Amino acid sequence: MAEHVIYLSSASNLKIDGLEEKLARCRQSMEEVDLKLRREKLSPEGRKSLERERNLLMTKADNYEKELSVLRKENRKNAALAVAMALLIALIYTCWTM
Repeated sequence: MAEHVIYLSSASNLKIDGLEEKLARCRQSMEEVDLKLRREKLSPEGRKSLERERNLLMTKADNYEKELSVLRKENRKNAALAVAMALLIALIYTCWTM
């Protein structure tokens, strides 16, 4: 059972790492789009297109942040469960050897 919790924790950590990378790339892309919007002379259509792209990136970033929040909460629960199981095993061992 403890191996199962550790495996879940590792899987959660991998998912968290992957999402953090996606979020970082998304934010970098948003910065690039913002820079283009500020510095380049754009046609109205070009500006509108970049603004749509920025809005899409902002939506993606929000979704990644929400998913990260859920995964971190799950990770904390798994860690608490692992600690509780370790304490329970220690208690059982102590009672058994007395």
